[in-house]
Amino acid sequence: MEYALVCRPGEGETLRLDYRAFAYAGKFVVGGPGKSVIRTPDGGPAAPNWEPDEPLPDTVDPEAFDEDVIAAVSFSPDRTDPDCCRLRYVTVHAARRGEGIGPRLIDETVSDLADDGFDRVKIAVNNPFAYEACHKCGFAYTGERTGLAELELERPTARPARVGPERYRDGMAAFRETDGDLSRAERRFVAERLERGPPE
Repeated sequence: MEYALVCRPGEGETLRLDYRAFAYAGKFVVGGPGKSVIRTPDGGPAAPNWEPDEPLPDTVDPEAFDEDVIAAVSFSPDRTDPDCCRLRYVTVHAARRGEGIGPRLIDETVSDLADDGFDRVKIAVNNPFAYEACHKCGFAYTGERTGLAELELERPTARPARVGPERYRDGMAAFRETDGDLSRAERRFVAERLERGPPE
């Protein structure tokens, strides 16, 4: 797998991701945000044996998709803080989730953002699995929410945030407030993490 910075914000590059494999695929055809990816090293398909659950409509050309993309993230400067950049959308191919690819992509992207002069990076997450993954990448819950059910996390670009067990649990516990919206797997995950505490 290879990391690549596709473009910085405003450079206009786009990605065509198969919406059957990637959450937020439509967000990557927008040219304004910056984008970075993890790709296959040989340009081959991200998941050669993956079969989608549904066929493509006749009007969609499968050759138009960036088949070699395994994971992608889009990002843009914070509108109110020029020293901060926000990760907007992080997505991993459905067949490659659980391999640690998302955290690797985030780490590489944060390093590039540090090189570009940003002091901090923020991300908003709407589920406990994303919260855990971002925590592993050095992000800490700020205590703030964005949107209806998103928790805001932040980290310095130079080093991981220092997060005590209580701050970690505060964020994880916040998902229980939306308990009716959590799946059974998410509720079990939250309960286990609240008991266990932050990952090493």
